[in-house]
Amino acid sequence: MNYDFHPAAEAEFLESVGYFESKVPGLGGALIEEFEALANLVGESPKAWQVELPPDIRRVPLHRFPLSIVYREMSDGFQVLAVAHDRRRPQYWLGRL
Repeated sequence: MNYDFHPAAEAEFLESVGYFESKVPGLGGALIEEFEALANLVGESPKAWQVELPPDIRRVPLHRFPLSIVYREMSDGFQVLAVAHDRRRPQYWLGRL
């Protein structure tokens, strides 16, 4: 199953990669790897994670990073609405719906 980013979500993902890479070399790459692995799992079973906002906005946390993928299922895959920090600005991404 394919996915695409909301433009703002892609920008915040790349910003997070840059931030973690600046803290520890290689950590940005680890974030990319974990994100892609989790995105593949979401693609296989998009309804497996909790609903963040009814009826179809879901959140799946990354394991190594304090971030979650906020997404909605689409007919041909899913759209990443945000790569949100778990403890900052809850639901700031509502304007992207």
